[in-house]
Amino acid sequence: MKIRIGLGSCGIAAGGRKIKSKFEEIFKEKNIDIEIISTGCIGMCYYEPLVDIIDDNGTYTYANVTQSMVEEIVDEHILKGCPIEKYIVSTDKKPYPQLKKQVRIVLRNCGIINPEKIEDYIASGGYTALKKVLMEMTPQEVIEEVKISGLRGRGGAGFPTWFKWNAARASKGDEKYIVCNADEGDPGAFMDRSVIEGDPHSLIEGMIIAAYAIGAHNGFVYVRAEYPLAIERLNLAIEQAKDNNLLGKNILNSGFDFELKIKMGAGAFVCGEETALIASLEGERGMPRLKPPFPAQSGFFGKPTNINNVETYANVPWILKNGGAEFAKYGTEKSKGTKVFALAGKIKRGGLIEVPMGMTLREVIYDIGGGIKNDKEFKAVQMGGPSGGCIPKELLDTPVDYESINKTGAIMGSGGMIVMDETTCMVDITRFFLDFTCKESCGKCIYCRIGTKRMLEILNKITQGNGTLEDIEMLEELCYSVKDGSLCGLGQTAPNPALTTLKYFKDEYIAHIKDKKCPAGQCKSLISYKINAEKCVGCTMCSKQCPVNAIHGERKQTHIIDQDKCIKCGNCIKICKFNAIYTE
Repeated sequence: MKIRIGLGSCGIAAGGRKIKSKFEEIFKEKNIDIEIISTGCIGMCYYEPLVDIIDDNGTYTYANVTQSMVEEIVDEHILKGCPIEKYIVSTDKKPYPQLKKQVRIVLRNCGIINPEKIEDYIASGGYTALKKVLMEMTPQEVIEEVKISGLRGRGGAGFPTWFKWNAARASKGDEKYIVCNADEGDPGAFMDRSVIEGDPHSLIEGMIIAAYAIGAHNGFVYVRAEYPLAIERLNLAIEQAKDNNLLGKNILNSGFDFELKIKMGAGAFVCGEETALIASLEGERGMPRLKPPFPAQSGFFGKPTNINNVETYANVPWILKNGGAEFAKYGTEKSKGTKVFALAGKIKRGGLIEVPMGMTLREVIYDIGGGIKNDKEFKAVQMGGPSGGCIPKELLDTPVDYESINKTGAIMGSGGMIVMDETTCMVDITRFFLDFTCKESCGKCIYCRIGTKRMLEILNKITQGNGTLEDIEMLEELCYSVKDGSLCGLGQTAPNPALTTLKYFKDEYIAHIKDKKCPAGQCKSLISYKINAEKCVGCTMCSKQCPVNAIHGERKQTHIIDQDKCIKCGNCIKICKFNAIYTE
């Protein structure tokens, strides 16, 4: 028997380490000798802490485990052999329902193996592809296999991976570099972090294969410092790979050398752009450069450099092991394979998923994500982070592939999906994303530095109830100017949230301006809190919770909210058991 506990960032945040300690404490007391395996996130973040009991009858998964449940699990399941059905969410015979439509290639080992033990990765078939590549294939054959797979860069642009590799290989230079962009900065995105935390060796193996293909002997993983657990596990994996002759000099006695280092970024969103990332790697301020020349010709310190993100590299070992044609069986004609997404926002089953390209948004959100929290009405999904756009409910049957998503005005991005319901104000959410990109602009070009600022000012004006219809025209004009005039992808895509919400939710902008109302009831300047006299029982709970004493009334009498004092914090609505308080 073995016990497996999810200790990715989500599992730890939910109390996973305390659960592990509790098992260890009880095992010590009762003299039980059972191995406890720490693993990464399997993707069911909303179920954390997750505990797998693996015995002769299979695997039983317990969800939302508490310390009191641990004692029960030990007494009943481990000692008596009686699984506790009421706590179990998955078994071998009845696995997680949300896994049915998933195809796990990048996430194949996440939540299964111990990411801190190279032996677990090797036992699952790890480094088999690297051995095959170094012993049996030429660099050009590797590139050809990646070409057959149809793998496109998973960082957002969707550029053919083989083409970038081929360009770097063809470039003349005495030294070449491989770089991994792990500077995941989109709000609500955690795909790359979870892969590194749960399966760091898949990234390392993919980078070594890419280095062999282009002729590079040095590489960097550029990862944001806000990912301490990912960095810790990646550092450990690099040392383990070196100790096993899988990294460093003369890998597997093949004559091929490759060194890999970690560079921690300071969290600048613009460093997700490859030339800004290179500048940061060189010790300069992270600011984009004009292209061409592209990094494949002149990258790190002017040398040919290939850059892909974590997910792209993590696909490579599977492709080289199983064949490009096998990977190409999944997906659509132009968008092959699978895609990892981080489901966040107003969705029941928030977490990490991997689905074949071409699956519809409806299937992703409802069949896998379980639908909208509290069974509210779906309103939109934001794809591509601050650089993406909002896709409305009438486009829920849009296939998730590069071309189809681009047609909506959004972009695939690195894989963040923020789901919104009827309580989301589309003007305010646009303001939120513009505020983010405005602050994250490096300031190098005027259109991005000043244009995003002017756009944000207009959105602030509208959400505060001071907008005019002319502001909508000006906002749209600025969108196209910033899009066309910006130097890099940050500025070129920053207007996408505004353009898509203007396209699909223009009525909300008009309501803010003409009616001085926020239809979703979110913009504080345009709403007021009121008490329904027929529902209020005078329990006084709202007045006791009001931080500014804006609610008055005698006990068992209808209360009144002083609109001049009310700061619209929402405490009263949360505390009222009788639904007597509402906004209008």
